[in-house]
Parts: sequence; structure tokens; C-alpha cells
Amino acid sequence: MAKIPRNCLCPAIYPLRFSAAARWAATFAVVTGFLATPSILGAPAAGPKIDTSPDRAKTTLNPGLKRIGTIRPRSVNEIEGSNWTLGCETLDRDFTDYQQYKEYLVPLGIKTIRLQGGWAKTEKVKGVYNFEWLDTIINDARSRGLNILLETDYGNPIYPGGGGWDLAGGFPTSEEALGAWDRWVEAMANRYKGKVRDWAMWNEPDINKKHTPADIAAFNIRTAEIIRRVIPEARIAGLSLASSSPKLFESCLQALAEKNKVDLFDWFIYHGYAMNPDSSYKNVEELKKIAAKYSKKAKMRQGENGCPSEPTKTFALSNHPWTEFSQAKWDLRRMLGDLGHDVESAIFTICDFNHIGREMNRKGLLHATEDKKVDKIKLAYYSVQNCVSVFDDTLERIKDAAIKVTFEKSTACFAYRNKKTGQNLIVLWDNSGIPNDSFATDPAQVMVKNIPIKQPVWVDLVSGGIYEFPPERIVVENDTTTFKDVPLYDAPVLLAEKDSVLK
Repeated sequence: MAKIPRNCLCPAIYPLRFSAAARWAATFAVVTGFLATPSILGAPAAGPKIDTSPDRAKTTLNPGLKRIGTIRPRSVNEIEGSNWTLGCETLDRDFTDYQQYKEYLVPLGIKTIRLQGGWAKTEKVKGVYNFEWLDTIINDARSRGLNILLETDYGNPIYPGGGGWDLAGGFPTSEEALGAWDRWVEAMANRYKGKVRDWAMWNEPDINKKHTPADIAAFNIRTAEIIRRVIPEARIAGLSLASSSPKLFESCLQALAEKNKVDLFDWFIYHGYAMNPDSSYKNVEELKKIAAKYSKKAKMRQGENGCPSEPTKTFALSNHPWTEFSQAKWDLRRMLGDLGHDVESAIFTICDFNHIGREMNRKGLLHATEDKKVDKIKLAYYSVQNCVSVFDDTLERIKDAAIKVTFEKSTACFAYRNKKTGQNLIVLWDNSGIPNDSFATDPAQVMVKNIPIKQPVWVDLVSGGIYEFPPERIVVENDTTTFKDVPLYDAPVLLAEKDSVLK
């Protein structure tokens, strides 16, 4: 069989020869399941039906108010734009199967999904690319109206010094492997030019302690320059750091600045998991200041955060008694904390996945079996759906909003105004600790100035429940409104105009 050149855009299946590299590829395929790829075949799977009933998100919440409705979900084609990215990761290693969850993407309402490019899955024999698996996913996602953020990772051990194929694997280091990396990135950029505008760098390079900030910067420059040359209009997210350490971030930016390459990037990504999601924002504000010092255009982007729905022994947020209740609360607090601090926000992840050699990662909005089948829709799916339905790009944050919340614990509070209607909305929650399983509320006094809400309702984002707010608990004096005894707990609730949420 004739060798197919690297720049061939036609998918190819190529026979393995019994070289050391080929023996590694065969072992790799057995371990990861790369030879068993139902996703390439495009056979859709039948999972649980999405519940659209008013009580689809069931909790024990009783705020002592009259319930009058439920947030109506909005699908992707009903939303022009928003702050959110949805994780669809690990398809490059076959830890999960796109076909099992693709029908749940559009109804969730998030318009951008994060994918990983998968060098080792695409080039199993030197110089031969088979992009069919990624074509299938990208073409399907785009047909559903989804935008793609495509990440360039990981390494490829068919090359000596080719780096690791999984999380924490090292960068390619040998001259041969670096040349092969460059050719793969260029082939991928050429293939998806016109289909993928948004790109991201190698995921979490900092968890490999051999990588210095200078190494991370150099590899980012190498990769981004190829993408920018092929796709001049590309938007590129740099660094993709696991940490939210300001010290590490500035060291990386200094290394980029020394090469005069900071402006290659439109965003800089951090992850920075925390048991209490609200504890992250001191670092986030520092990251924003550092970014502004080095770049006039680049913004911070939270690129991966999510919470397990059950106790786990490995991965971020492990060794804690998480449940579906605390997962839903955590995800909402991360989303709205990020929005309130003006950073783009990612939800990790759409579906549980089986990280071969470790354990099931249970951060998905969908519960999956070890053989990758979706067998349950978690509470967090519906809670995120509620949030996405309300918080889109028609809202703008009211900066320096005059709001005073009197409560027995610390709180987070942000105000938004609809750019089209002028209607106002306030979101607040108890941010004092790790989200728990209780839905008991305590009264808060909320005083706002110059943020009128004419027909206020109280909204619970976990369940989507919309409740009347009693007129006798509202005091208006000139431009100041006081909402008395507002039910508050450790998940976001809204005070909003009735007709802005009750459709």
C-alpha cells in the first residue's frame, strides 16, 4: 500500500508494521479503546429522555413563598450568545463517546464546546493522519449550531521524545517529535480552517513539574504561530494552566513578553479548582490585573471547572462527600461567580468519563456507566440549563452596584440589567462555605439603590422554581428599595422582574 502523505486531507486506515512504534500503537489502542471507535461509525445512542416538566429538577426546597412557575429552558438556537463553554473533553482518548451524549447538547443551551485535538489518536503511524473521528464530531457539532474551542494536545509516543498521550504527559522534546508536532498542528489548522475559529493550547502543562514557565511559553508560541499563520482570524487561548497561581501566571507572561509574543493570544486560560468555588476570586482578580499589565487585548478565561456528583478518590475535588445536590450548587456558584468577576466560564463536563487506569470522573452533568453509556440525567444538568436560560449576552453587569445584603454569613451578590429592556436582576447566595445538601433557607435583608424591580419574583436556580415575593416585604423610599426576609441559602437565587423569567 502506498504511503499517504501528511498533508493528505482524506481519512486513511493504514496497516501496522511490527516496528517498536507500531507495537506501541497497538498496545495503546488496546489500553484506550482507540481501535473500537463507535463514534466514528456515527451510531446514535438512546439515553434517558430529557424531562421538560415544571418539577424536572427536584429538591426539598421550601422558601415559604407561593410558587407560580418554572424557568423555561432555552436551546442553543434560542440564545444569541453567552459567557459559557461546555466541556466535551477526552474524546481524543476514547474515555467517553460523543454519540452517547450529543442529543443533550443543544437543549442545554450552551453554544460553545471544548474539544481536544488528539495527536496520538490521529497519527498512529508516522506521517499518516486519520482525522475521521474528529471530523465526525466537529461536523455534527457545527450542524447543531455549536461553536468549537479546539485544544491542541497531547503528545505522541510513536516518536522518540514525543511526549505523553494523556494528562500530565510531557511536551515533545526531540527534534523529530517537535517537527512532527508542527506538521500535525498545521494539518489540523488547514483541515478545520473555516470551521474552527477558537483554539486553545496544551491542557494543564503545569501539572508536569518538568515544565518551566519558559518551556510552557515556548511551546505555546510554537503552536500558536502555526495556527495564526494558517488562520489569521483565529482566536487563540494561551497557557491553559491547571493552577490559578498569580506567581506562575506572571512568570509565563514574562516569558512570552521576552519574546514579544503576548499578543498572539486573545485569552489566557486558568483552571484553579477549589472546594468552595467562591474562594477562588482573590486569585482571579490578581490574574486579571497581571493580564492587563502585559496585554491590552487578552482577557482571562476559566477553561475547566466542575464538581463531582459523588465521592471520588482521584482528580480535582476528591475525598469529599459530594452528591448531586452539592454538585448542582457548586456548578451554579462557579458559573455566576465567574460571570460576576467578568471572566468567561467553562463547565466541566457534559458527561462522566472512564479515565482508563484511574477511575470514573463523575463531574459530568450526565451520569455514565463504565462502558460510556448515559444512564441518567443529573440534577446539575437541569440547574445549568436554568442558569443558561436566564444569563445570556443580553444582560450586562451593573458595575459598582449599590447593594447591601444583611445576612448572618458572607454572601456573593451581583446585579444585571437587560440591555434591550432595561429590566434589572439581582443574584445572590451564601458563599461562606463548601456547598452542602441542605435546602433550608435563612432570611436576608437586601437594600438596593437605583436598581428598581417593579414586579419582583424570587427565583431558585437549582430547581428553576419561580415564586411570588410578598409586596408587604418590599419598602420603597425614593431611589432605595429594601427587600425584607429574602430566603437565602448556599446556591444562587434571584430577585427579578416577573415577566423577564416567567415566560
